[in-house]
Amino acid sequence: MIFSQRLAGLVIAGLILVMVSGCHKNKAASSGSTGQRPVSVSAVIVTPGMLEYKIQATGSILANEEVEVRSEISGRITSIHFSEGSRAVAGSLLVKLDDTDLQAQLKKLELQEELAREDVFRKKKLLEIEAISVEEYRLSENQLGMLEAEIALLKYNISRTEIRAPFDGQIGLRYVSPGSTISSQTLVTRIIQTDPVKIEFNVPERHLSGLKPGIMVTFRIDGSDSLFQAAIYAIESRIDPNTRSAFVRARCNNREGFLIPGAFAKIEVILEIIPDALVLPSEALIPDIRGEKVCVCRGGVSTQVYVTTGIRTENAVQVTSGLNPGDTLITTGLLTLRENMKVNAIVNPER
Repeated sequence: MIFSQRLAGLVIAGLILVMVSGCHKNKAASSGSTGQRPVSVSAVIVTPGMLEYKIQATGSILANEEVEVRSEISGRITSIHFSEGSRAVAGSLLVKLDDTDLQAQLKKLELQEELAREDVFRKKKLLEIEAISVEEYRLSENQLGMLEAEIALLKYNISRTEIRAPFDGQIGLRYVSPGSTISSQTLVTRIIQTDPVKIEFNVPERHLSGLKPGIMVTFRIDGSDSLFQAAIYAIESRIDPNTRSAFVRARCNNREGFLIPGAFAKIEVILEIIPDALVLPSEALIPDIRGEKVCVCRGGVSTQVYVTTGIRTENAVQVTSGLNPGDTLITTGLLTLRENMKVNAIVNPER
C-alpha cells in the first residue's frame, strides 16, 4: 500500500515537470519568433526608364527586280550581245534570233504597199473627174489598209527576234550559245536589280498591329559586322493560318553591293519607345492564381503587391500599375518569403 502511494506521487511529479518544461519551450519559441533575425535579400529601386518594344526575326534578302530572260518565239541565235556578270541597261539588246525569212516577207509587203499607194493616188484623181465609182476607190483604199496592217504585224514579229533587257541590272550566267535553237522554254540568262534590295521576313500575328510602312528596321548578315537599315514598305494583306504570321518587306539601299540576294538576315524591329516605363527584372515576377505579383520591402518587412504588366522583353517586364517609382523591389528569395517577414534588402545599383 505504501509502495503504491509513493509510485503515484512520483508519476504526478513527473507529469508536473513535463508540463513546466513544455511551457518554457513554448515561451522560448514565442520569444524567438518575435525576435527573428531579418532575412537578407537582393533588391532594386523601381525607377522610370526608357523601354524599347522590339521584336527579332530572321529573313532573306531579295533582289528589287529579278527576271529569267527567255525568248517569246522559237528561233536560231545569230548573235549574243552580253557578257556574263556584266551590267545591263534597260532596252539594250541581249540576243538576236535569225529573222531572214521575216525580213524577206517585209520587203515583199513594202513593195506591194508602194504599188497600192500609187493605185489609191491614181484612182483618187479618176474619182475627181468621175471616171470611176466611189466603190472602186474605197476598194483600193481598203487594199492599202490591209497591207499596212500586215506590215505592222510583221515588224512586231521581227522585234520579237530581239531579246532586250527589261530594266537596268546585273546579268547572271549565260545558258545558250550562238547558233543554238531556242524556244520560249529555254533559259537564256537572269537579270537582277540589286540597288536597292528587299528584306523579307515573318512577323507573328500579335505584333502586326504595331507595324506600318515607314518603320525602320535594322539587320545584320553573316560574314559582316556592319549594321544595315531598311524601311518597311509593304505588309502581306493576310495572315498565314498555319504559322499565324505574315510576311513583311522592307527596302534597303545597296550602292556598295554588299547585300547579295538570297543571303540570310537577322532582323530587329523597334515597334515603340516608352521614355518613362517602370521595367522590372523577369525573375521578380511571381505567378499567382489571381494574377501576377511582386514582393517589395516596406518598413523593413516584405509585402506582396499585385501588379498589371505590359510589354515583355527577353529579361524584363513593364509594370503599368501596382508599383510606384522609388519602391524597393525584392528580386531574390521570393519562394521563402512570407507576408510581413523581416528582411534586410541589399539594393543592387544595377537593374
